[in-house]
Amino acid sequence: MQRPHCLGVVYEVSSMALIRDLVQNTLETGYLTIEAEDKLRQLLAGKYEKEDFLAFMILQEAAMTGQVKQESRERLGYAASC
Repeated sequence: MQRPHCLGVVYEVSSMALIRDLVQNTLETGYLTIEAEDKLRQLLAGKYEKEDFLAFMILQEAAMTGQVKQESRERLGYAASC
């Protein structure tokens, strides 16, 4: 299934999605949507491979250093400024 990204980018969401695939897409776009963040939570709650864990760690670092923007954080910032 394809879902439109809020910036007009389309990304694939499948029932067999891997964490590393989601991370790769997020790193390519530089933006983590709320939907992708929710999917990551679901995937992390189950079993996953070492490569997926390492990919998630890379995503965390990218978010902390500002290489990836998070939609959820942007919404929090907007709400705080209102």
